[in-house]
Order: sequence, then C-alpha cells, then structure tokens
Amino acid sequence: MPCLNEAETLAVCIEKARGFLDKNQIQGEIIVADNGSQDGSQSIAVNSGAILTEASKKGYGEALKVGFEKASGQYIIMGDADNSYDFSALDEFVQKMRSGNDLVIGNRFKGGIQKNAMPFLHQYVGNPVLSFLGRLFFKSTIGDFHCGLRAISAEAYQKLNLNTSGMEFASEMIVKAHLINLKITEVPTILYPDGRSRKPHLKTWSDGWRHLRFLLLYSPNWLFLFPGVLLISIGLGLSVALLFGPIHLSKITFDIHTLLYACAFVISGFQFVLFYGLTKVFAVTQGLLLKSQRYTSFFKIINLERGLILGFLMTSLGIGLSVYGFSIWSAKGFGNLESSQTLRIVIPAVTISILGLQTVLFSFFFSILGLKDNPR
Repeated sequence: MPCLNEAETLAVCIEKARGFLDKNQIQGEIIVADNGSQDGSQSIAVNSGAILTEASKKGYGEALKVGFEKASGQYIIMGDADNSYDFSALDEFVQKMRSGNDLVIGNRFKGGIQKNAMPFLHQYVGNPVLSFLGRLFFKSTIGDFHCGLRAISAEAYQKLNLNTSGMEFASEMIVKAHLINLKITEVPTILYPDGRSRKPHLKTWSDGWRHLRFLLLYSPNWLFLFPGVLLISIGLGLSVALLFGPIHLSKITFDIHTLLYACAFVISGFQFVLFYGLTKVFAVTQGLLLKSQRYTSFFKIINLERGLILGFLMTSLGIGLSVYGFSIWSAKGFGNLESSQTLRIVIPAVTISILGLQTVLFSFFFSILGLKDNPR
C-alpha cells in the first residue's frame, strides 16, 4: 500500500487485508510504503501489524517500487490506502494469478464507480480517453489503464524494469507488460468514495499530461511515424500536381504559393520520420523498448554508406535543378523572370537539397546511436 498521510483510513485497509489473508488461509504480508507522511501514518502501520518501509523519493511510483522491492511473496497485490478499494474482496485477483496470469488489472468501469468516488472529469473524460489511447497505441484490451488495484507476480515485476516516479507508473506497468508479451487480464472492481477528509493527491491536469506524455513517448509510431507519413503523402500529392501548372477548383486557384506549403509539408513529414528512426534506436539501446524484427532489419537495410549515397544523390538532384533554373535566368539576361514558371523548378530544387542534407546527417547520427547494438 503506497501511503502519504493516510492516517484516517490506513488502519481500516490493513485490517481488511489481514482479514482476507486469514479467511483464505493465505500466507502473506502487508507492506506499507510510506512516502513522507506527517500525520502519524507510520506508527499506525506498525501498530496494525504491517511491515513499514520508507520511500525517500517523492512520488506514487517511487513508493510502489520501494514496496515491491520489499515484498517477499510470489504474488504482489497493490492498492491505495485511502479505503477506496475493498481489500477484503480480492478473491478474483488471487484466482487469476494462480491460473497463470502475470498481471491482473482492476476495471472500475466494469465493477462500478459509486457516487462521489471519482470526479466527473476523470470518470467521463480523463480515464476513458487515456485508456482508449493506451488500447490504440499498444493493441491492448485493458479497459481501465489507471485502476490502482492490481496484482502482479514477483517474477513479472522483475522483468518490467519500471522507472517512472509519478502517477504514470500505472500506465508504465501495463505498457511494458504488453511490450514483453506478459499474460494480462482484468477483474471488475468497485471504486468506493475514499475515507479521507483532505483532497486527493491526484492532480487532474498535470498527472493527466504525465500519463499522456508517457503513452506518446513509448509509442514512436503514433508520435512520429504516422504523422510524418501523412504529411509526406499530402505534400507529395500536392507538389506533383502543382508542378504541371495551377489547379483550378471553381473560383479558387492553387499555384506556386500552395506548392511552397506542400513542399514544407514534405520536409516536416520527413523530419517526423527521421525522428521516429532515431527515437526507436535510442529507446532500444537504452532498454526502454524491446528489439523487434523490424528494428533488426533497420541495420540490414539502412546503414551509413547507403544513407550517404542516397543523401548525395538527392542533394545532387537539387543542385542540378538549381543549375537548370539558373540557366533559365541567364538566358533572360539575369532580368525579370516569370515566377509561376521558375519557382516550379526552384522550390522543388531547394526542397530536394534540404532532404538530401537531412538524410546525410540522419545517417551519421543513426549509425552513432546504433553502435551499441550493431557490431559493425
């Protein structure tokens, strides 16, 4: 149980947990991971027969990690010490763990959220939206990414290598479990109004952003790759169409100004895709993401030499188009030019040159990041 000033409810939670263990004849321990309480929660934990451990660093995740490291059991059940979860009704969690699951998550939307147990914004916007994004990004079936009541095997916990310190710890646990293909399931869980007279520790906007930020950082496909491919597709489509002349739609004409923006789309999208590649390599080499078959094929297809050749060819093409544009200007005696014609050469020339230079720089940086993983 992570604990920060839970004197009003801690003893009740410990009593319920102890009753559950005794009733089901389970040999277990109750650990309170205190996170700097100043209301006497520590003495309540000890007097109630729990094992007290102190988390020196602040944060929900920090407290849980200290508690997990202290635990000596085969299975670990975590839950908030505010009496919002019923520790006397953990039968399904134990059954699911004994049947071979690595991680069991409570689902408050299936079990029921009692009146005043969860703020309106959290219940109907925050939790549903973030849980939906988690399912979308990581192909998960978990309906409640942020339920504080869950069970995990000690073996699975060691595999996860959890790092976050705040409320996003809940998302990290599920995301990493999916990434390493642990067996995960859900249990309908009732959420009760907590028994504290003070405000909850959860901060709606800052903690919500921490969850969203974590989901995005662990899903470079959605953060970089998909937006990049979309921008490149739109930009290329418009650019190719506008190279042959203006596009007239009713009374609206798209010309070289639109071509300039289209090329900007291509450059921006290309940067997104490059960042995807760099992020992927960094995340794998740092142990944040698992090495996939697609990642391994990166170094078989993309290497420094091929990148340099491609970048050189693109830059050469851009320079060649620039020379062609210069020759047109020279033929006009370096005087005024018909901008709608010459810019159809100059804009693509500049765009391709920039893309070539970016490819060269990316190839060097990509190879540097991959040195740890690529013996060559």
